[in-house]
Amino acid sequence: MATNAMYLSVINRPLVANPNSLRVRSFTVRCSTGSVSTGASVSAPWKLADARLVLEDGSVWKAKSFGASGTQVGEVVFNTSLTGYQEILTDPSYAGQFVLMTNPHIGNTGVNIDDEESIKCFLAGLIIRSLSISTSNYRCTESLSDYLLKRNIMGIYDVDTRAITRRLREDGSLIGVLSTEESKTDEELLEMSRTWDIVGVDLISNVSCKQPYEWVEKTGSEWDFNSNRRHEETFHVVAYDFGIKHNILRRLASYGCKITVVPSTWPAAETLKMKPDGVLFSNGPGDPSAVPYAVETVKEIIGKVPIFGICMGHQLLGQALGGKTYKMKFGHHGGNHPVRNLRNGSVEISAQNHNYAVDPESLPSGVEVTHVNLNDGSCAGLAFPQRKLMSLQYHPEASPGPHDSDLVFDHFVELMRKEKQRS
Repeated sequence: MATNAMYLSVINRPLVANPNSLRVRSFTVRCSTGSVSTGASVSAPWKLADARLVLEDGSVWKAKSFGASGTQVGEVVFNTSLTGYQEILTDPSYAGQFVLMTNPHIGNTGVNIDDEESIKCFLAGLIIRSLSISTSNYRCTESLSDYLLKRNIMGIYDVDTRAITRRLREDGSLIGVLSTEESKTDEELLEMSRTWDIVGVDLISNVSCKQPYEWVEKTGSEWDFNSNRRHEETFHVVAYDFGIKHNILRRLASYGCKITVVPSTWPAAETLKMKPDGVLFSNGPGDPSAVPYAVETVKEIIGKVPIFGICMGHQLLGQALGGKTYKMKFGHHGGNHPVRNLRNGSVEISAQNHNYAVDPESLPSGVEVTHVNLNDGSCAGLAFPQRKLMSLQYHPEASPGPHDSDLVFDHFVELMRKEKQRS
């Protein structure tokens, strides 16, 4: 009969040669996890590595899987946010990317329906150091693992995220392949990573809405923090959906805006027929140079109505004004990026998510750089008063992130009010 066994022996011995000296007790423990009589093995009571992350530089990282299974390819970027992983999962700007969280402990608050930033998860996969085995938040409705499994999103944990982050900082963003399929060799996965590219790909079309719709929901009263700055006057805003986040729309609505959301391919002429008080060009994924149709739309609207661009919208404005954009080494992803407002000298801590930036040296005269990222000096905001536009290269709605930049919505409202008074 097979039995598990443990052997324990206790030996009393003096600490020194003198028998009257202090004596210590020595323990020897020998454990067996298999059968004593037959030698049959039993499986370990913990999950073993069953996934691989293969990067285009040839490195192979063993890990444990959670969420969906299979094989997926994407660009690996790191995010420095300490909280807000659900907002990150549902941010359409992460389409085509594996998000590596530098915060080692993820999943402890679970997920809930209220923190969704879009109708689905658009990222390619999630890479974390430690997956919480329990949740402890009163708003939690399900675990992170179950959430990803239902949405067919792959995740891995028990991988050295610090080492991978250092590699990305040194070499830049890398294409990787995530796989739980043992039948695929490391060489096959490496070939997949080296033949796939995210540059020049239109990622906006797959995340944008297909038909116009009205947005009316405001920020919930328990989360609203600038309610004393509301305006009684209502302004109609047409918001181009390049991958727009729900909380951007909620903040606009809370600042007194009536919002019509339109697809990324919506003609400028149709927008102008609506006679909006302002136009918002939203955040979105990928390379702005891959969506020339969006640049043309922006060109046709500039100067006709007040404009506010966020992230992808900021980059499209830069190109529409005649400037150039470039791919950053590893981008900005996180809720703790310092930005200096050059107009008043204040420093804002911002939430950012982008791999491309506007080259300020390429912009025409009259365009003002209003914000600068203090980590690398890149352009983080623009204004062109003569053309009635403003833009930011980060997420002012603070989801996830701090509230430092929320009043920029008030600035957009003021821009629309002044234009309305002039006309």
